[in-house]
Amino acid sequence: MTNTAIAASGLRKAFGDTIVLDGIDLDVRAGTVFSLLGPNGAGKTTAVNVLTTLMQADGGTVRVAGHDIATEAKAVRAAIGVTGQFAAVDELLTGRENLQLMVDLSRTTPGDGNRVVTELLERFDLVESAKKPASTYSGGMRRKLDLAMTLVGNPRIIFLDEPTTGLDPRSRRTMWEIVRELVADGVTIFLTTQYLDEADQLADRIAVLDQGRLVAQGTADELKRQIPGTHVRLRFTTVAELDAAAPLFPDSTRDDEALALRIPGDGGTKSLRALLDRLDEHSLSAEEFTVHTPDLDDVFLALTGHTTEPETEAAT
Repeated sequence: MTNTAIAASGLRKAFGDTIVLDGIDLDVRAGTVFSLLGPNGAGKTTAVNVLTTLMQADGGTVRVAGHDIATEAKAVRAAIGVTGQFAAVDELLTGRENLQLMVDLSRTTPGDGNRVVTELLERFDLVESAKKPASTYSGGMRRKLDLAMTLVGNPRIIFLDEPTTGLDPRSRRTMWEIVRELVADGVTIFLTTQYLDEADQLADRIAVLDQGRLVAQGTADELKRQIPGTHVRLRFTTVAELDAAAPLFPDSTRDDEALALRIPGDGGTKSLRALLDRLDEHSLSAEEFTVHTPDLDDVFLALTGHTTEPETEAAT
């Protein structure tokens, strides 16, 4: 496989008169986490379904693991794993039986099936619950079992469609650690999520999808820099100091109750040094100095006009 794990050009998909994917271009590097963000109904799940050969595209070209999804679907499926929005475990079976079922169905499992099952149970900390029915598992345990089942065939590209929706914070962080371990092993992760902190923590690159179109792509820091709002906050000890400092920064906003000034800037070291030098020239010093930058919530709102709501994406 080349350094590109997933490449899409002009990807289109419509349901009747509703265009869900409107000319999407993607380039996902191997061994990285790529996160696709978007409000409900933006087309994230449709994108996953097309990229994983579960749904046929209406236009464009896509290569996954070097294979064309239209003409080499079988080869694509052999190279990928998919964990959907809902845990696809059989609740009547035990954890071990669920994994054994995947081993029996897989033609790509290397070595002895029992060894593979045992290793996955150990890796996902499911040994103690391995003989219990999956119906007794917590949401986090079901998610871990679901991802373990996905790994039975040793895929090098894994699609995770909102894998932590509904999980408690501890279970989410456990999933994050598993994702990091997979990437450290060279696995490529295609992640859709509505939790912006999740994308911020995990993703090497992020794309924002809105109404079927990609409205931005880049690293988390690159996206944040596109949005105005970076500022320095200076807090003083007395009103007299605040009164003396405010005229030095005409674009600043003062907060008399907090004895603070909010000064727009780019957050760079050059501008920060100039700001502090100006205070020093007038024999002023701030009791507290902080730099504030927009977060991904600000980026998401600015790009899509929506806030994020962790709900299941409907229809698309």
